Amino acid sequence: MKTFKLITLQVVEECGLIDIKLKEGLVINKEDKGRTWLLEAYVSATYEPYFRALLDAGQNISLQVVITRAENDPAYFQAKSLRIKKLTDGHLSVLFKGTINQANTYPELLLTALIEKGLCGQELLDEFKEKMITKPKITPKN
Repeated sequence: MKTFKLITLQVVEECGLIDIKLKEGLVINKEDKGRTWLLEAYVSATYEPYFRALLDAGQNISLQVVITRAENDPAYFQAKSLRIKKLTDGHLSVLFKGTINQANTYPELLLTALIEKGLCGQELLDEFKEKMITKPKITPKN
């Protein structure tokens, strides 16, 4: 197994990338036959409803993360939310299990969503650029 520091965490959604403000984070490459990775995010408890909804949906979640140093390129994971543990200090531990995805599927997901929304031509291009650069954020209420 190899362990790395989780620098940034973003959840890929149709509306854009959702930035999750981390207090701390850890990424573990289990180096097993299934090429499994574990990601643990230590975040404000104000994120609990958002992460509960992801856990309850039980679907794969696309994650975009930066590992080790802020200047590194993002890594992309297909993961499931395994556990959310409320901690006594007003924070949560959120555990994901998944596999690394060599291709960034976010642009394709975004483009599909914008086309389904009925956008085309310059309007499509402008909206695509906007969502690729300025991403929606979920911020804690602290």
